[in-house]
Amino acid sequence: MFRLRAVFVALMMVAPLTTQAAEITRIASSFDEDDPFDLILDVAFERTQSRSKITREQQDIEGEGFKELTEIWHKGTDTRLNMKLAIGLYKDLEFSFGMPLILQQNDAYGFVSGRNNDNSSIINNCVNPDGSIIDLEDANGNVIDNCRDTPSLAQSLFTIPSTSKRGGLGNMHFGLAYAFFNENRDDTKPMWIIGIDYEAPTAKVRDPSLDNTETGTRGNVGDRVHKYTFYTSLSRKIGVADPYFRLHYTVPVQGPGIYSNCFNQDNNPPTLGTPQNCFTGPWNRKETGIKAPHMSGFLFGTEFTAFTDKNKGQKFSLDLRVLGTYVSEGRYYNELSAALRKLLATQDYFQVGGQVGAVASAGEAFTLRASGQFLYNTDHTLTNEQIGADVNNNGVVDVQERPEELNPNFDFRTDLVSRRFRATESKTFRLELSAAFAF
Repeated sequence: MFRLRAVFVALMMVAPLTTQAAEITRIASSFDEDDPFDLILDVAFERTQSRSKITREQQDIEGEGFKELTEIWHKGTDTRLNMKLAIGLYKDLEFSFGMPLILQQNDAYGFVSGRNNDNSSIINNCVNPDGSIIDLEDANGNVIDNCRDTPSLAQSLFTIPSTSKRGGLGNMHFGLAYAFFNENRDDTKPMWIIGIDYEAPTAKVRDPSLDNTETGTRGNVGDRVHKYTFYTSLSRKIGVADPYFRLHYTVPVQGPGIYSNCFNQDNNPPTLGTPQNCFTGPWNRKETGIKAPHMSGFLFGTEFTAFTDKNKGQKFSLDLRVLGTYVSEGRYYNELSAALRKLLATQDYFQVGGQVGAVASAGEAFTLRASGQFLYNTDHTLTNEQIGADVNNNGVVDVQERPEELNPNFDFRTDLVSRRFRATESKTFRLELSAAFAF
């Protein structure tokens, strides 16, 4: 065992150093003596597949509390072409511009084993969004029957199976990064970069109320939210290993033209509990509209150089990393938005996983990358809207006496405790293939 450790330490000490830092700390730099101008073009194909088991709360008749009934599988598919251009503005100062072309963004729903049209609470729904029971009236408006007595009057929340389809140009990205330390200039220091990425709300806004299932018409993909991501990355070459670390935090800001569920307050059948409260009192567009989540995360890993030729700028390395991201609560497009056709209040959750990749440089002007990533999302509630706001500051939401305090987004069919939907056993796999051209 001691001999193995000795051999490993020797390899780390004698392995040649390369002038190429880890890919995560790569930066375009201009006005250097041996490199007056840097321009890097990245083209990447990315495919993401997600799978979640959707459960629903139900009152436990035999005991206290609730139990979760497994209802459906959600399968998400996102295929896109990411294009990014990075330009060196000065020494170790980079400006970047990027835009994704989303080829496919689908949400598919299907029953889990043992669940069908006869026993699914999604199909056999007897409650209206305002909490009343679905009934049948005569020509004079008198109730002559109700759903609980006649199950055939039930109205399904959405159709199963079904697939919603979207696509188009995504939001533009603008970035600025600076390397405080550059080990290519001074090999006694690490590579340390700080930067900001701004995602502009340039994509056409997505209207979840539209039916994009079997119509053949794809929906839009934009959310009209400004997103500012601040990050710092650090790497240090040690023999054949190049360990690195990155921290990031994303701040969302509502932009012009944000979508609100209240835009479709006259939907038939209705999707809001108290649509009459839309755009009255505290329920303005900002309050009832999209509230994208804050996100913060980390990743750390190591690139292991298997081959390098310093003179020709050639390199082949393996990249292993671990990553984690916290996603705060918010109201946005989640796994059930395409089915329920609206923005949904979503509980916070944590995402953790790993990635395996390979990097090959055929000279300094051309780099190929391939990676596979697996992520696990902690269980979280997908329909978590608050019932209202305490407008008169008496300590409670007055549902009966002050109905104007009711949140118009609150849906008694899905947001009430004992009827909420949850995402469980949620997993994501991402494959990325990319090529970078340096000029």
